[in-house]
This record gives sequence, structure tokens and C-alpha cells, in this order.
Amino acid sequence: MSEDTDFKSLQRRMDGALDALKREFQGLRTGRAHASLLEPVRVKAYGSEVPLNQVANVNVPEARMLVVNVWDRSLAGAVEKAIRDAGLGLNPQGEGQTIRVPVPQLSEERRQELSKVAGKYAEQGRVAVRNVRRDGMEALKKQQKDGDISEDELKRESDKLQKLTDEHIKQIDELLEHKEQEIMQV
Repeated sequence: MSEDTDFKSLQRRMDGALDALKREFQGLRTGRAHASLLEPVRVKAYGSEVPLNQVANVNVPEARMLVVNVWDRSLAGAVEKAIRDAGLGLNPQGEGQTIRVPVPQLSEERRQELSKVAGKYAEQGRVAVRNVRRDGMEALKKQQKDGDISEDELKRESDKLQKLTDEHIKQIDELLEHKEQEIMQV
């Protein structure tokens, strides 16, 4: 392997899997208000559907409250409807250009469901990291077969690749553990 370039590429791909997992986890509602909770909301405005962040600001003044400040007063009703219809289990309350969105407490059953979903996301992340490892191993074996590297180099490089994989899997497990604690916290 052109040592550094390919390992940097593999590490970048593994880091990408970690970043994707972090984004997935942000979308999981934990009973605590977070501005990213409203990212999937799309508002019918100006003749098309646009993301909420293009028509309003989302602030988090308290642990269980989101405040949406709509820039165009005429869109306040559409924003309120979009939040209600987004399937997030939120019930917005309009006050002119400001919409308050209380984030309700999660039931124990819902917390367990969210933990399972978090586990599925983590497993998808692990699979993505393992796929990157597989691609790297195939490249190493091909180089050894072509005579570019010796058997000792193959062993050394594959151990290095396995160590990189193990580090990323460990980070995924830590992220999952942290998210599960956050979800189960009442």
C-alpha cells in the first residue's frame, strides 16, 4: 500500500462512519430539547417545501422547551402545522411570530424503543467500519499477490489496519453507551 495515503483514506472513511452515527444519534429524541430535533421538519413556504431552518431560528431556552422564531409572520401558521405534522410527537403553541414547542417527558416504553433504535444505528456504524477494513485487507492481499509487498509487510499492515478498526469500533460502543444513558435518564 502506498502506506500513508491509503491508511489516511481508510481512516477518513471510518471517521465518516463515526460522523454519520453521531448525526443519527442527534436525531433521537431523549426528552431533552435540542435544536437538531426539528431538522427533519419541512415547511410549505413560497410555493415549495423548505427546511425549517430556512424560514426560522430555533432556540433552546430551557431543557424541555424549544422556541422557533419565524422570520416572516405570514409563515407562522405553516411552521406550526409542519412541526405538528412531522411525526415527532410535539405540540407547538403559536404566539405571533414566536412558536413555543414543549418537549414532553418520554415514557419508559418509548425510552426502551429509542435504546433499541440507537443500538441498530450503532450496529450500522460497526458494519460500515468493518466494510472499510475489508476493502483495506483486499487491497493489501492484492498487493502481496502482485509482489508489491512481502508476507511480513502484509502481516504488519493488516495488524495496523485491525488496530485502527478496533479503535473505531470502541468509539462507536462508547457513543452508544453514552446515548443509552442519555435516553434512559429521567
